[in-house]
Amino acid sequence: MERSVVRRIESRFEGARGLSLFRRAWLPPQPAGVLVLSHGYAEHSGRYDGLGAWFAARGFAVHALDHQGHGRSAGPRGHVAAFDHFVDDLEAFLGVVRQQHPEHPLVLIGHSMGGLIVASYVSERTPAVAAAVTSGALLALPDGLSRARIVMARLLRRVAPRATLRSGLDVNGLSRDPEVVRRYVEDPLVFRRMTTSLASELLAAVRRVGSARSPVALPMLMLHGGDDPLSPLEGTRVLFQRVRGPGSLLHIYPKLRHEIFNEPEQEDVFQDVLEWLRTREK
Repeated sequence: MERSVVRRIESRFEGARGLSLFRRAWLPPQPAGVLVLSHGYAEHSGRYDGLGAWFAARGFAVHALDHQGHGRSAGPRGHVAAFDHFVDDLEAFLGVVRQQHPEHPLVLIGHSMGGLIVASYVSERTPAVAAAVTSGALLALPDGLSRARIVMARLLRRVAPRATLRSGLDVNGLSRDPEVVRRYVEDPLVFRRMTTSLASELLAAVRRVGSARSPVALPMLMLHGGDDPLSPLEGTRVLFQRVRGPGSLLHIYPKLRHEIFNEPEQEDVFQDVLEWLRTREK
């Protein structure tokens, strides 16, 4: 019954460098808060319909973009010339959302690569948001990523920045729910390759954000699945040591894999996020 009051909106906006980027929103009749979602590599905002509808039914307006080269946004698939272009687009999107909800502070939610984008934004810039939540943020390199593969990506990027490489992503690491994995594999907007430019930029951003020493003053809720084989938990632990925002919390879910928002326990995770948001309002 709660879901019936949620209004879904789809539109486009202009990114930081003029690209036409797709956006969607889940809106309650009278928002009590605003969440802005940054999705992960190779996927898109449509995979977060469950999250968006759940929070909208509880009074939060939820806005999400498709990053350039992803989903229904413009740009070559799986490509970015510089990682900061993702961050610039997110910053531009925050400006668009802020115009729609000038009376509410904004809270960022970033998953996987989207969590890296959020972490880069809040740790390297002056964030115009009230708080941030990360889920399985890509803040350390997976153990299975060989040095030879890293060197190859960097060398190829110099001569062929748009040449593509297999991502090597193990889809079974996404969720313990086989239906989630099936829908991911069959999703026509999900892709399996990335350009040498995106690969190199991701590697550089992970190392840059992970090795930084400056404190993060923003309140953060950092979530991670204890059985996440795709984004190492250690990266989240290391960044959390730098977080100084009041009420910040690190929450590890022992049995959950990479997509904690798509695990069988997803509603428990949503509830944890909701309680943290409401605690911050007091």
